[in-house]
Amino acid sequence: MAADGGTAAPDPRVVRSLARLREGLILACRDRPLDQVSVSDVVRAAGVARATFYLHYRDLDALAVDTCAELVRQAVDALHAWQGVPGPDPPPPLPELLGRIQQRADLYRALIRPGGSGPLGELLHRELAERATAELLRRGRTAASADLAASAVASVFTGVLADWLHGRLTGTPEALAVQVWQLLGAVHAAVARLG
Repeated sequence: MAADGGTAAPDPRVVRSLARLREGLILACRDRPLDQVSVSDVVRAAGVARATFYLHYRDLDALAVDTCAELVRQAVDALHAWQGVPGPDPPPPLPELLGRIQQRADLYRALIRPGGSGPLGELLHRELAERATAELLRRGRTAASADLAASAVASVFTGVLADWLHGRLTGTPEALAVQVWQLLGAVHAAVARLG
């Protein structure tokens, strides 16, 4: 804690090192999948010492999840970027997000396995479920109903995203956004009928 009662500002050197490592990972993954990238490749691309890597991360998966964590925040925000009753069309941030995911599909594919498992898939599922539960409770749903709907929404989105990344589903980001949005609406309607 800072003396004024707030949190201390992050050390600018740490912020720079983390940013360089994230960018180094993205550069190293441009021409090959994550499972063919080494720590040496990342630190070389980042222009930092190997010790700097291990000061901040235990392994490449930890760096990759941290690098892609912004995806999780964007996905959660995109799925909640509507006011009132959701209509049939997805909120604009959703197809935009899917387009950005498609641009780095190789990196995301390494972290979200088919069906939605993997380190980033698990993080995405957990954060989506937590946000959905909080939203539903705020709207007066019972805890059991909110938990069921949140689990279903998180599972549907994470699973569909994973299968799209792995080529099990096809379609443009725009088409997928419409389809997944309609699926999520159907999930909410079904859970509402259950009580």
